[in-house]
Amino acid sequence: MICAKQVFRCFKWIERAGDAITGAAGPVFIFLAVCLLSTGVVCFFDVVQPTLPWPWLTTPLCILVVVNLFAHYYLVCTVPPGFADEISRLQESNGRWWWARKRTGTRRKQLTGVQWSEELNMTKATTSKCKRCGVMRPERTHHCRICKRCVLKFDHHCPVRVNQCIGLHNERHFVLFLVYLSIASFVYAWAGWDHVLSALGWYSDPWIHRVPEVAFLLIYILAAVLFLAVTIMASYHIYGIACGETSVESQDNEYYRKMAKGRGEDFVNSYDLGKLKNLELFFNVGPNGYPIYTLFFPLRIQPYTDGHSWARKQGMQSHPGLRTGEELTDEEDL
Repeated sequence: MICAKQVFRCFKWIERAGDAITGAAGPVFIFLAVCLLSTGVVCFFDVVQPTLPWPWLTTPLCILVVVNLFAHYYLVCTVPPGFADEISRLQESNGRWWWARKRTGTRRKQLTGVQWSEELNMTKATTSKCKRCGVMRPERTHHCRICKRCVLKFDHHCPVRVNQCIGLHNERHFVLFLVYLSIASFVYAWAGWDHVLSALGWYSDPWIHRVPEVAFLLIYILAAVLFLAVTIMASYHIYGIACGETSVESQDNEYYRKMAKGRGEDFVNSYDLGKLKNLELFFNVGPNGYPIYTLFFPLRIQPYTDGHSWARKQGMQSHPGLRTGEELTDEEDL
């Protein structure tokens, strides 16, 4: 038993050392990501885009995808996720063009940064004290061991891609970045196949593009691999959003279900309002949210809540099957 504990502590130390190293190298990873994305865009518009049919339609659509790709990556890297020890960041800058305008004529009423409406069962979040940083935090908040702060609606820490946590205020940009990266890599891989054969010398026609054949082939391989990996990742996140849970809560809820089943009870995720409604609330679009076009343009919008109140199933104030004091607040609790 003592030996097992020592091994466990050793692995924990190695894990945290790895987190520290990747966190410190985050800017390097971001620089490499920007370089690779930029190279991919240059290769696409130099080689693939001129051969696409209906250029009057496909060219604007390709430009729109590229703009969304870079803008959402910039936003997910620069927008703080939201911390429990900060005042709500829901004050939007109305004078800045990148903030989307609210839908006109909506019945939605804003009160202290929370979307209150007759359709939603909005409940004030319960609070608890963090064992690590001592901050009073609302439910759905987790402590990040890398940032050493409590993050509102914590999903995960991403040192490789964005060098910060993904939480309440930047998760939307993160998911949209994954979606547009998946679309871009698919188009590159699908439309560029004929050019791959040309670069390999399959055809007798000379290579007339500015981009070298080797660069195009390497980016093509990367695009194909990214399409598979990013599509799986994006699908996982979208499915979790449709189920009304974050990546951390997905693991927590499995633990809660087993614990409740052992008592002969059923655990119910009270945040799950149905897949369509969950998606509407996450992206904050629909009848009581922002216009649907905010999904196709990289605009800043407010989340539907400030992280201190949450929409639940009608008639519920907490999760059935989960008792007070049993909530998991950090991944080490598992």
